Amino acid sequence: MNQTQSSADDNNPKPARTVAMSAVPEWITETINGGSARHVDLHTGIDGWASPPGDVFSVRSADYFDNKQKCPGGDYLLSPAGVDWLKSSTKLDNILARPDNRFAHALRKAQSLGRSQNGFIFAVNFQIPGKEHYHAVHYFATEEPIPSDSLLKRFMEGDDESYRNQRFKIVSQVVKGPWIVKAAAGQFGAFLVAKTVRCTYHKGPNYFEVDIDTGSWPILSALVRLMLEYSRNLTVDIGYVIEAREEDELPERLIGGVRLCHMEVSSAFVVAPQPMKPYRMMGSAEASQADNTH
Repeated sequence: MNQTQSSADDNNPKPARTVAMSAVPEWITETINGGSARHVDLHTGIDGWASPPGDVFSVRSADYFDNKQKCPGGDYLLSPAGVDWLKSSTKLDNILARPDNRFAHALRKAQSLGRSQNGFIFAVNFQIPGKEHYHAVHYFATEEPIPSDSLLKRFMEGDDESYRNQRFKIVSQVVKGPWIVKAAAGQFGAFLVAKTVRCTYHKGPNYFEVDIDTGSWPILSALVRLMLEYSRNLTVDIGYVIEAREEDELPERLIGGVRLCHMEVSSAFVVAPQPMKPYRMMGSAEASQADNTH
C-alpha cells in the first residue's frame, strides 16, 4: 500500500493522499482530519502527528539471515488514519470497542451507507498510568484484504499469545530532541515490546488492537515519563512490524508508522471511564472545541 503524505498547512491540513494519488475513503479522511490531535506538516508541524515515509525506518532485508543487513522500510501495509492523545481517571482497554471511539464510529457510519464493507482498523494503545492516566493511540486502516500469507494476518487471526508476544516489534527514532532523551531511547530502536512489557490483544469484526501497559516495566515507564517531560521539544518516529524469524518471512513489512511532533501534554482529550449517551466522540476536534466554549 502506498504511503500517506502530509499537507503543508499546519493549521488546516488537507486530507491525506497517497503517493500514487489513489482516492482515500471518506471515513479515513474524516479520522485523519477530525481529531483534537491535529494532522500537521511532516517537517514543521507542532502539537500534532504526521506520517513519515516508511524508508525512515530500517527493517530486516531479504538477505538478513545471511549478512544481518537491514533495508529501508518501504511502503506501509496499512494507511495511517490518525492519532488520539487521551486522558482519563482510569486505564482504558479495548478502546476500539467503545461506542464513542471516533474511528470505529466513522467506519460503522460508512458501512451503514453501504460503503467500505471491507474496512479494517489496526490500533496501538500506549497506556501511561499515573495519578492521571494518559493514552497515546495510533490508528491505521485499510479497505484492501490483508494478504492471507502475511505475518500480520497470522498475528491477528491466530489465538497464540506467545506468538504475538514474541513477534510484535516497535521500531523508533528520536528525530529531534535533547541528548538525554536520545541517549535513553537508543536501546529501544528495535524493540520486541511484549517480551518485557504487558500487552493485551483485542480482536473485533473489523479491528485489531494492541494495548501496551507502559507502567508494567520500570525501565520503559521511566523513558515514557522522560519523553513526556520533554514532549514540547521532541519529534519522534514510531513504526510497527511483525518480526521475521524465517527466511521465507523476509523482507519485513511495516504495518504503519507515525511521527509525533512537539506534543503538548496538556492538550490531551479528557475521556470518561465509561461512555454515556449522547456519545461524545473521544479525541474529536468538534467535541474538543465544544468543551472549550463552555
